[in-house]
Amino acid sequence: MSIEHDREAPRVLSSHQAQIALARLCDERPTGTDREQLADTIWPDGPPSTWASALRSVVSRLRAFLSEESPTSLEPQLIARGGRYLLQLPEGAQVDVDRAESAAVSAAAAYRDGDHSTAQRLATTAVSLLRGPFLASHEGEWVDSVRARLKEVLVSALETASGSSSALGDTHHALRYADEAVRQAPFRESAYRCQMTAHRLAGNRAEALRIYQQLRTVLAEELGIDPSPESEAVYLGLLCSPRSMPPLPHQPVSSHPPS
Repeated sequence: MSIEHDREAPRVLSSHQAQIALARLCDERPTGTDREQLADTIWPDGPPSTWASALRSVVSRLRAFLSEESPTSLEPQLIARGGRYLLQLPEGAQVDVDRAESAAVSAAAAYRDGDHSTAQRLATTAVSLLRGPFLASHEGEWVDSVRARLKEVLVSALETASGSSSALGDTHHALRYADEAVRQAPFRESAYRCQMTAHRLAGNRAEALRIYQQLRTVLAEELGIDPSPESEAVYLGLLCSPRSMPPLPHQPVSSHPPS
């Protein structure tokens, strides 16, 4: 967790507990965060018996950091109101997680509209913002839920980046992003379909067929199911002669990441 001003190096919040508090307060800016929920997030194994005063101490450290690292006219406001804490960021401030989710949604919309260049640019922006782990040294129910949400956004953005790259004839990046999508979500059929599409467009028909067999094996051995009709259609298309193969369909990515 850090704050970065234009043309300045990021300033890192050293307190681990204050980092966690800032992350949740940023994520829940529209409604604010209940102070008991904030305490449970900071101390997932159980808050101390004097958790109320301990939480006030964490919030005080966070307020001091925000005040120190921001120009007076642009200082974020951390307000206590009705048993909740509300973080108000100055106009123009951006949160990387918000930027990533917005870019992924816009990329998916551009892809559906056939604007593949814009889709590729926005999707790769989302991917670059989401590659780092979210609060890597902390565990807990809230952190796990955010990680799951951001992973879904990341994989969707990887699929969009791969699909738009394929549409642009950029087979190198199409394969790169599809491979990463499969690594991130090894049971996600749409990621395998991106791989098959990219390999076929690169002229690697045999490799595309191998990917389908890999998908089939993974689903059978791990989940006891067969590939979906969409994946089966891609496979049947690959079995056609090269001259008669129809275009491979892309799985539409979600434009609404789960909350």
